[in-house]
Amino acid sequence: MAKLKLVRGGPARYTLVYGLRLVPESSVTNLADGTATLTDGSTSGVTLHTIDGTIPQLRRALDRSLDAFFDLLPGAEDEDVEKFGD
Repeated sequence: MAKLKLVRGGPARYTLVYGLRLVPESSVTNLADGTATLTDGSTSGVTLHTIDGTIPQLRRALDRSLDAFFDLLPGAEDEDVEKFGD
């Protein structure tokens, strides 16, 4: 009779769901289902994104996504260098 051989699967895979929206500090009073309620009573959508992969893959992809998000902001790079530059 042939013996069975245990074959382990690869690393666990997940789907990371995240959203980004830049608003003035202290202006969010509620965040639910991809909608932010601001202190003036208005609402603002928060686009949700997904990334699939292992934990290391998710970390790298999220890092790239955050870098791209902040690269699109006008003037952010100059301010970052002044406050956080090495």
